[in-house]
Amino acid sequence: MHLSLSALAVTTLLCATGAANAFGLSFTWDGLAPCTNGRPNTVGSPAFVVSDLPPGTTEVRFRLVDLDVPGFNHGGGRVGMSTSGQLPAGIFRYKSPCPPNGVHTYEWRAEARGGGRTLGTATARRRYPE
Repeated sequence: MHLSLSALAVTTLLCATGAANAFGLSFTWDGLAPCTNGRPNTVGSPAFVVSDLPPGTTEVRFRLVDLDVPGFNHGGGRVGMSTSGQLPAGIFRYKSPCPPNGVHTYEWRAEARGGGRTLGTATARRRYPE
């Protein structure tokens, strides 16, 4: 029984350590022109901070989803990158958030890719307008 508990403790520690280094994403709406009429503009992407990219990453694919209207295609873009860091605003173009009635929640989805496969995913949410 003692051996089983030790194995469980090691497994739990390894899982907790892995979770601490999960692929991460953050952004702000800074610099985005106000839009609340339901007709999105094509604009440059926000600045992103990408952390803990999985080893072997060569490209990150970004996609914006309106969680209140998930069927609307806001688009996104692809960025070649192999190390974590900051991406400047405007690195690709997409359809801006522009809810017609009130505040919506938007989620950027990032997919780290390398060798023709997905190596990890990350998301970041913000409400708009804030």
